[in-house]
Amino acid sequence: QVQFVESGGGLVQPGGSLRLSCAASGFTFSNYAMTWYRQAPGKERDMVATITPPGRRNYKDSVKGRFTISRDNAKNTVYLQMNSLKPEDTAVYYCNAPGGFFSAWGQGTQVTVSS
Repeated sequence: QVQFVESGGGLVQPGGSLRLSCAASGFTFSNYAMTWYRQAPGKERDMVATITPPGRRNYKDSVKGRFTISRDNAKNTVYLQMNSLKPEDTAVYYCNAPGGFFSAWGQGTQVTVSS
């Protein structure tokens, strides 16, 4: 069955960096675009960044120039490098295909940006 395991979150000061990882299994990873999502308290889950199988990238406007999505098809893993973090980036971060294609979601990884 499809599984996503997110990791790499934590508490970081404003301006700091984190690198998130999402290990996927149960489907042919290299055939699918992958998306990072985030959900802040009291808000809906929102798309952050997407990468297609050949490596084309798309970002939410508020993270452009600060976040970089990448993938390693050999490891079935998608990454999110987050730099210059802001308090408004605080959320639980998840991965899935675009549009939440797969019904199974991982537990997410908490990112808290605070001084």
